[in-house]
Amino acid sequence: MYLKKFDLSGRVAVVTGAGQGIGLACAEALCEAGAAVLLTDISTERCEAGRAALAAKGYTVEIDRIDIGDSASINAVADRLADSGRAADILVANAGIAHAGVPAEELSDADWDRMIGINLSGAFRSCRAFGRHMLARGKGSIVTIGSMSGTIVNRPQQQVHYNVAKAGVHHLTRSLAAEWATRGVRVNSVAPTYIDTPLLTFAKEDKPMYEQWLAEPMHRLGQPEEIASVVLFLASDASSLMTGSIVSADAGYTCW
Repeated sequence: MYLKKFDLSGRVAVVTGAGQGIGLACAEALCEAGAAVLLTDISTERCEAGRAALAAKGYTVEIDRIDIGDSASINAVADRLADSGRAADILVANAGIAHAGVPAEELSDADWDRMIGINLSGAFRSCRAFGRHMLARGKGSIVTIGSMSGTIVNRPQQQVHYNVAKAGVHHLTRSLAAEWATRGVRVNSVAPTYIDTPLLTFAKEDKPMYEQWLAEPMHRLGQPEEIASVVLFLASDASSLMTGSIVSADAGYTCW
């Protein structure tokens, strides 16, 4: 009874930013659960690489390019799926960027606007585009990727724009969940700790910062598949009573 709730057979799942890291791990988890997965990324090359990586594990996925900074790009993919009779049942709004190490008083308008535009506005655009079709069908599950940085201020890096954007993703999640709860669409979020992905390459070179990160209770980085497991739970019927939840997967970082 209980394990069947994780079965996604017959469902269509879309993952943004799925060419690498957390997004690719989420795509694999959804494939393993039986979903038909559309892997999307702004980079066609990463899409192809992601598809090849999953094919090597025995999974077949479709790919498409999505620029979450462009509503027309997102809407086109959402509409194409719906028009083909395969509207998304699941959306993992994962695409995003990282940028740290700039004091707030020195942060440029361009860097602020880019961060908010991609990490927050991009999440909204994705939820809106695919959510419309879910609402029309009266069912769907959306999982956004937030961050512990949306709840606390990380030490020791300076990243006010990233923190604000991820806090916005959390409240976007709650707001959509409240609006859509009676219309069959659930919206939840995962708030990860530092995850060992290409986005952290820049920071690993800063040894004092990296050592500070490892001071969290578990003394390690998270792995993409550890976030994908939480995403799978939230995407599936196993979490049917949950909407508007921000699930921490932070190795205990926010305990202190």
